Amino acid sequence: MGYDEGSSPFGFDDLEVYKAARAFRKRVYRLVKLLPVEERFAPRHQMSKAAVSLTNNIAEGHGRYHWQDNTRFCRQSRGSLAEIVDDINVCIDEEYAPREQLEDLKNDAVRLFKLLNGYIAYLQRQKQGEAE
Repeated sequence: MGYDEGSSPFGFDDLEVYKAARAFRKRVYRLVKLLPVEERFAPRHQMSKAAVSLTNNIAEGHGRYHWQDNTRFCRQSRGSLAEIVDDINVCIDEEYAPREQLEDLKNDAVRLFKLLNGYIAYLQRQKQGEAE
């Protein structure tokens, strides 16, 4: 039995918030490749680590099968997103990439932040038995 690209046996791959976080992570990785080699251990490492944490926490929370654990991991994911935005600000300040590209990435971060908050709110409603 093969894996159908359209749906995942794990479920988190199908979440809109995960798909957006995954796309964002890919964009962050492309940005990291533009950073100077001397920044290898500062923004490069931190941004890569936070970008992976972003999607890892969504996946791990979903795999816990309980709203409370899922919420906690999504909040950690949101923290990783905030860390990446701060790193993008470093890139803006140090002019490591075109400002337009960095501002566009920050706009994607805002969209992802809203999706994470919406998913966390959905999980909280699940707690109260209001979710479908």
